[in-house]
Amino acid sequence: MLDTALLIVREENADRLTLGHLAVRAGVSKPVVYDHFGTRSGLLIELYKWIDTERVSAFREAMANTARSPQETAQVLASAYIQCAADNTDEFHAVGAALAGSEEKAAVFQELLDNCVQMFVTVLAPHATLPAVELDRCCVGLIGAGEALSGALVRGRHGEDEVIEAFASLIRGVLSSN
Repeated sequence: MLDTALLIVREENADRLTLGHLAVRAGVSKPVVYDHFGTRSGLLIELYKWIDTERVSAFREAMANTARSPQETAQVLASAYIQCAADNTDEFHAVGAALAGSEEKAAVFQELLDNCVQMFVTVLAPHATLPAVELDRCCVGLIGAGEALSGALVRGRHGEDEVIEAFASLIRGVLSSN
């Protein structure tokens, strides 16, 4: 059903994503959709998490496998993050906007950000000389910068190579901090 929900957002926009419309498009009864998601907010939150899980999986796959130098790590991390953040961004932001103002969305969004910060800490820790608490704070800042840069890419303000290089430079700055 989440695949169908994502198609609705892509093809018709997030405003058209209702439990009833999802039931029709997915070819299931309304009670099935209502039992599974409960409310439209429940559906939007599950879709939001699902899109993020896809992004995180692609990110982890890009970062896995090889031991890298700090410079290579910064470049690969920047590239993987920007490409993951730019992928499905329209749908991710559309679903996020549909949840705007929701306390549930704020909690979910914070959870997703916290998970992303922890992934950055894990990837950068072997190369960082900063104390763990300071590295965590720096990674919070990097995630904010990565989101802003990927947003600029999606809006066409900067090219992909420029955005990746700017983000890699910020990451290298954290790694060279004492």
